[in-house]
Formats: sequence, structure tokens, C-alpha cells
Amino acid sequence: MGCSNKENEKVPAFSLSNLDTTVLASADFYQYATGGWQKLNPLKPEYASYGSFNVLDENNQIQINELFKEMSNLNPEKGTVEQKIVDLYKMGLDSIRLNNEGAAPIVEHFNEILSINDKDGILNEIAFQIINVSNPFYSFYVDADLNDSKMNILYFEQSGLGMGNRDYYLESKNAELKAGYKAFLEKVFTLAGADNAAAMSESVLKVEDAIAEYQWSNVENRNLEKMNNPMSSQELFAAYPNLNLDVILAKAGIADQKKLIVMQNTYFEKLNKWFATADVNDVKAYLAAKYVRAACSYLSDDFRKAAFEFFSKQMSGAQEEHQIWKRAMSVPNSLLGEAVGKMYVEKYFSAQDKERMLEMITNLKASLSDHIANLEWMSDETKAKAQEKLAAFTVKIGYPDKWKDYSTLEIDPSMSYFQNVMNANAWYTEDNLSKVGQPVDKTLWAMTPQTVNAYYNPLANEICFPAAILMPPFYNRDADDAINYGAIGVVISHEMTHGFDDQGRLFDKDGNMTDWWTEADAEAFKAKTAVLVEQFNKVEVLPGTFANGQFSLGENIADQGGLRIAYDAYQKSLNGTTPEPIDGFTGNQRFYLGYAQVWAQNITDQEKERRTNIDEHSLAENRVNVTLKNIQTFFDAFGIKEGDPMFRPESERIVIW
Repeated sequence: MGCSNKENEKVPAFSLSNLDTTVLASADFYQYATGGWQKLNPLKPEYASYGSFNVLDENNQIQINELFKEMSNLNPEKGTVEQKIVDLYKMGLDSIRLNNEGAAPIVEHFNEILSINDKDGILNEIAFQIINVSNPFYSFYVDADLNDSKMNILYFEQSGLGMGNRDYYLESKNAELKAGYKAFLEKVFTLAGADNAAAMSESVLKVEDAIAEYQWSNVENRNLEKMNNPMSSQELFAAYPNLNLDVILAKAGIADQKKLIVMQNTYFEKLNKWFATADVNDVKAYLAAKYVRAACSYLSDDFRKAAFEFFSKQMSGAQEEHQIWKRAMSVPNSLLGEAVGKMYVEKYFSAQDKERMLEMITNLKASLSDHIANLEWMSDETKAKAQEKLAAFTVKIGYPDKWKDYSTLEIDPSMSYFQNVMNANAWYTEDNLSKVGQPVDKTLWAMTPQTVNAYYNPLANEICFPAAILMPPFYNRDADDAINYGAIGVVISHEMTHGFDDQGRLFDKDGNMTDWWTEADAEAFKAKTAVLVEQFNKVEVLPGTFANGQFSLGENIADQGGLRIAYDAYQKSLNGTTPEPIDGFTGNQRFYLGYAQVWAQNITDQEKERRTNIDEHSLAENRVNVTLKNIQTFFDAFGIKEGDPMFRPESERIVIW
């Protein structure tokens, strides 16, 4: 792979301007380590939160946009992946065409939805939307079997809430948001040509209020054991006859399945009863809302701005839309993600960095192995199984070994922007459903190389680090080891620890959902995690809004484990030497500063509220301050002692991995 043309430019490992020295490290380490960064990087009006991830992502967007502009000048041949990228990109940029078309791309089908007058029409529309547009009421998709990770099977999952989370419908404090959502619906229904937009909006909320009552909470959706409900397709049809899933799966070409999994079975039971008496007019208004909402980003300014005003401004606190080139770029970057990723890594990713990551991962795996071996609360029997699982980890770095084939995906600029997006959605649906009953292809990636993120997949027992995250401040080839171990080292060991968090621990070395723990070890683990849950439950993120320690448990376990494992790996890398201080900070201090700078961020109150509701990750400041209060080596590094706000007595600390 090639390298960036900025290869010779050095990025500081840690800038002293990041610091807020008006605050003591012992009082508020997050503010101390990142307060200067926050001041120098005020929240941009187009963002509800802006942090280190966003800085890196913005740089990637600029690089990818340059690739797109270069391709646009070449007038690529029809049918090539370059043509598909360029035409999608140009359609997104063509605001004149989009505004001239107005609602025209959706009017015909919108009116077809409004003309539905029976259950058959409802079923046809649900099938159409699941394949082409969105997931009303529920979704179905193909993934590796929880119980036999070598084979792909069909999953059914709850879905369909316009505001995304059931708590927005069930909690009285969200009345203002519901009013804003209703106003959004009225606006876009009117733009689409409905003459009874207010009544339709009432119907949508009536439906979504009902299904919100039936849906599982975020915490319940972390209970994989309760979500593992295998059955045959015939048993599915018999269990939920009012949903007519036989008709819908037949339309998708997958009606006869010997085995599938229903994730939230009680939701489907209640939805089945509700469907028996549901009003057709209410349901078709709901389906119309799902269709129009899915189209907003690909239509004229008035549709797009209506969606922005509610979903971005009211719900999250962003003040301005992203620039048009960012919006246009994001669509081919998503729909043709691996094709874009191939171009991205050829130009910007270094094979040298991939080799260094493999070396670091080897060191981190050794550190985690030592941690497992030294656990006082786990038996030798369970430790042996844990070591087997760790040894079996598959590691993916940078980019896939084989790239996705987009040759049968057509992008036609004579069609509307939204129609092309729907065609791409249908292509992805068909591609996914074609895998049902087939062996799992473990070479596939769940993220594109240009994604600033990483993941652990329990069904494959694999950790994956796309090229885009292997850049400053996460990984810096010019940085000292302390900074790199505190940043990318913690990211890597965080993902490793996910293999042993409250969900990951349920899977064995082959990715099968199997109980490999002794009963006593499982109880000891749960007792320790209960303490961590309570530590985060006590955090008041906003007046009257507290963190949800059970919902964020997996990420909190991984943060703590990642820090401890990476710190010990860093110590081993020193081979008994003590590095000279840099900028007045010891290596141990720089390790923790490197960790904190990854989470530097400014964020609106609305976004804090929203993320607490929907995101299993704790807020950035809590990923630093709450987690570090359990770690003795952090106290030692900064001389934190009893009585300091960052101190937690040893009797109240918790160590899991």
C-alpha cells in the first residue's frame, strides 16, 4: 500500500496546549488533560459533539473528497466503480436539480401508501420498505448463528421508532421532543402533498407510542441469553400469525428456514396481538412517515432542512447543517464503502504502520494473558478456557484481504437521487439475504478501512482496526511509546477485553454462544460488575439525568481492562529502563495523558442527554475520570492521594481484568 504525501510531516505526540493547568490533575483529570484542547477547538455549529474522533474523521473526509474530485475530472466509463462513485457524488452536489424536483421522486409511491385500504396493502408496503427503504415495526437480516458461528441464519429484531429509542415515547420529560417530532411529521407530510398532515402525524405517534410500550429497553437488549430464541420459519408463522410473516418472507425469497432467531420474542408477541385490531389508516400513516423520513436527505432543501431542524438541532443541539460537499461525499462513501476504502488505503495507509500494529498487538495479547493468569477471583479451569479464547483471536488491521464486488450494483443518474439510494439498499438487502444457510465468510469486514473506529466481533472472535484509526492522536509513528500505548494501545486492548465483558464472555473461542465458565466464577464476575454498574449509576451527567451503568457496562469493563492491560504492556516494552521525562512528564504520566487526549471533546447538553439514552458508551469525561479512579498506577503517576477528588479508596475500587 502507498503512503500519505504528508509522510514526512511530524505530528506532536502530545501538545502542552491540550492542558488546562488552572485545574489540578488530582481534582479533575479530564479537564486538566483536555481543557486546553476544548478551548482551542470550540464546538463547531454543524456538530452536536466535536472531539478527537471528529478531527480525524474531518481529515479523512477532505482526503476522500479529493479522491472524488480527481475521479470526477476523468469522466469514468459507465459500469466502473469510479462511475458509480462519481455519479452518486455529483447527484448529491446538484442542489439545483434536487430543488427543481422537490417532492417528485417520492410522490407516486407516497400516494400509493395513502391509497392502501386493507391488510394486503399493508403487508406489501412493509415488505417493500424492509427491502428498499427502512425497517417498519421490525427488521430481518442474516448473520452468523449465535449457536453455530460457522453458519449464517436469519434474525428478527424489533425496530420502527422514528425517534430511535423507546424512552423518548415513555418518559414524560420528553414531551417537548415528541411535540417537535410531530411538527416534523406535519411538515414533511405537507411537503409530500398530504391534505391531512396533522391527522396523519397523530396516527404516527399513536402507532409509535404503542410499539414503544412493547419494545425491550437498552438494558434488556444487552441480555443475549434471553435474545437467543431459535425456531423454524413454520414455528415463527404459527407464533405470530397476525403479522403474516410467511407472506413477507416469501416476497423476500426466504420463506422456508429450518432455523432462525427471534431476538425480542415478547415484543413480537405483543406486536402480533396489536396487529389483529390495528387501524389501517393509522398503520398506513406510520408507513408513509417511514418512507418520507428515509427520503429526506436525498430530496430538496425543504425536506432536508425539516429533518435537520428536529433530528440534529432539537434532539442533538447542532446549529448548522454539514456543508454540501460533506453530505454528498458521505453517500458513496457509505454505499460503495469498500471501493472507496481500497482507494483510500492505496494513497494514505502505510504498510509500515500495519507491521508496527501487529507487533503492539502481540505485546498486548501477552499482557492480557498475564492478567488472566494472575486473576485471584477466577478458577484455573475457567482461566484455561479464557487463555484458549485469547490465543484464538483473529486480528484484522488496516483493510480486507479481498474487496467487495460492486459490479452488479447500478447507479443511474437519469433516475432520482433517492431512487438510486433505494436501488442500492435493495442490492445490499439481496446480498445479505443470499447468505442465509451458507457458511460464514470470516474474511468479511464489518467496517470500511476509512472508518475512524474499531470493533470486537464475538461471533468470529476477532478484533478489527481499520486504517483510519491508525493515525494521530490514536497512533502516531513519531510519538514515544508511552503516548502510543496510552492511545492506540488502550484502543486495541479495549477491543480485546470485549471478548471477556458481560456479553463477550458468553462466547467461546470459536464464536459460539456457550457457557464455558464455572458457576462460581460466573457469580464472582457478576458481583464485580455490579460494583462497576453502581459507580457509573451515581454519575449525574446533567441535572436529573444519570448515567446508566448497566447499559454501558460492556464498554466500561473494556475501558478499564484496556487501560490496565496496555499499561502493563508498556511497562514490559521498557525492559526495565526508565525513559527520560518529556515536557516535564514521566513515561507513566504520558501514558495516561495519551489516553485522555483520545477523549478530548466538546458536547452540547442535548447530545449528552441523547447519548445517555441511546449510546452504550459512557460520555468521554466519564470514560476518563470514573474509570481512572479504579487504577492505582494512575494515582501513583500523578501523586493522587486520599482527600483528592480523583481519589477512590481501595475498598471501593473494582478490578475485573
